[in-house]
Amino acid sequence: MVNLTIDGKAISVEENTTIMEAAAQNGIPIPKLCYLKGINEIAACRVCVVELEGKEKLITSCNNIAKDGMVIYTNSPKVRKHRRTTVELILSQHDCQCVTCSRSGNCSLQKVANDLNILEIPFKMQLEKQPWNKQFPLIRNSSKCIKCMRCVQVCEKVQGLGVWDVEGTGSRTTVNVAGHKKIEEAACSLCGQCITHCPVGALSARDDTEKVWDAIADKDKIVVAQVAPAVRAAWGEELGFETEEATVGKILDALKKMGADYVFDTTFSADLTIMEEGTEFLHRFTSGELKDRPMFTSCCPGWLRFIKSQFPHLVKQLSTAKSPQQMFGAVMKSYFAEKLGVSPEQVYTVSVMPCVAKKGEREMELFYQEYAGHDIDAVITTRELVKMIRSAHISPDTLEDIESDRPMQEGTGAGVIFGATGGVMEAALRTAYYLLKGENPPEDAFKAVRSQGFNANNGVQEAEFAIDDVKVRTAVVSGLGNARALLNKIDNGEVHYDFVEVMACPGGCVGGGGQPIHDGEERAFERGKNLYDLDVKSEHRCSHENRDIQALYAEYFEKPESHKAHMLLHTEHRLEGF
Repeated sequence: MVNLTIDGKAISVEENTTIMEAAAQNGIPIPKLCYLKGINEIAACRVCVVELEGKEKLITSCNNIAKDGMVIYTNSPKVRKHRRTTVELILSQHDCQCVTCSRSGNCSLQKVANDLNILEIPFKMQLEKQPWNKQFPLIRNSSKCIKCMRCVQVCEKVQGLGVWDVEGTGSRTTVNVAGHKKIEEAACSLCGQCITHCPVGALSARDDTEKVWDAIADKDKIVVAQVAPAVRAAWGEELGFETEEATVGKILDALKKMGADYVFDTTFSADLTIMEEGTEFLHRFTSGELKDRPMFTSCCPGWLRFIKSQFPHLVKQLSTAKSPQQMFGAVMKSYFAEKLGVSPEQVYTVSVMPCVAKKGEREMELFYQEYAGHDIDAVITTRELVKMIRSAHISPDTLEDIESDRPMQEGTGAGVIFGATGGVMEAALRTAYYLLKGENPPEDAFKAVRSQGFNANNGVQEAEFAIDDVKVRTAVVSGLGNARALLNKIDNGEVHYDFVEVMACPGGCVGGGGQPIHDGEERAFERGKNLYDLDVKSEHRCSHENRDIQALYAEYFEKPESHKAHMLLHTEHRLEGF
């Protein structure tokens, strides 16, 4: 243990603890802008400086280790003056129009400036302006960038893509797309991790809320909304709900109050995805097609963008099943439109997703009979949902827990856990077991695929299951840096699996780039546990038990992988344009 004094308080911490961590452990917060533990510890912002007794120069607390006998002052006049000047200089190169910023009220720079009581900027304002395609799902505002380097490090160290890089020198140093490319040319997966780790509003998701409001106002449109499983695990964080209060039923009520005509839970189409993907896996597995390479899940559009740009030779191993989002849209514009007696063009499908890549996936085209268009018309993130609730002046305490509309009302626990890493695999195995044995598996028979944490086993969870004389080798991985390492091992013949689930975001969809932002906190696994708790409480925990799914097949699709199912629920994975 190391003994030191911080702000007059004698404290004891373990060796190799940073000064910032030592202070935090003892209830002394030190402000910061660039620091991310284990990812960005470069002291670029210098906001975290502290005074060390006996040393003339101030030192950064994020990357200096606490040592025996140190006497530290975190808010001395010298520290405060230096910190204030530093933040004023940062603000002189930052677009300070906070009221029009997506991060207003949830911005680390805004908080630090307010805490330091900065009411004027004494330096000349010099804002950087770089062009950007505002139609791309990921938006960068260069005039708000504070060069903290978080986006560079997260994309490189966690996601292994290196989309961002530093360019220029001296005062002209800035961050931009690596290789002097346009963002459309870069191998961006649209995972959105750079957005959730940006401390300011320099990076954001394209806002599509006005498109939804316009559709609601259009008397000729029937607005049909779906809510993804992971959204229910996080939306309440911004509205003051306790976990158990933030139900999906209240989201559905909010959407109805906003003006949506029909509201559904995406757990229904998650179950539909399992029926198609699970059946496909059994066919490909039993035919011997997977003896050399596994089948990969295809639910995550960030992962699809990644494999198409980084491992194009493995694209043929992807499941052809569309994601739950796209299956929902396809069913709405065929089966549901027929039920309503309207044309597919009249049905306007809205997805509430935890993900930025879903905005890109929305561009997939649907061709069925006379209809040529999109499965999904608009995608809003969890953050945009909360923004719309506030925009509609809906008081959260007035929301009621309502059921989704019929005829696609039911969802199972298997559909709910889609939002957590390992959930798709577990759901698919539950139904594959049933298809092989004609009975449901023992409770939690496939619990071994659940992740032990993003850093455990490099984000990879391996498991082998025996169903009678059939052995299935599986792997689950989240985070694209971890996925790259796993795919390299598969390519090199170091490991072999039959079925592999990949989620682009650490922890799965619950940690998606469209979820509420809590700077410096990682809540993915906490949110994932919430989904598994909901699974346990579900009346049905296997997708094949969903009675509305059974009715859909009986009335419309006949059976999984039928001709009509292939036309509407499956796709060809093309390389061009990701």
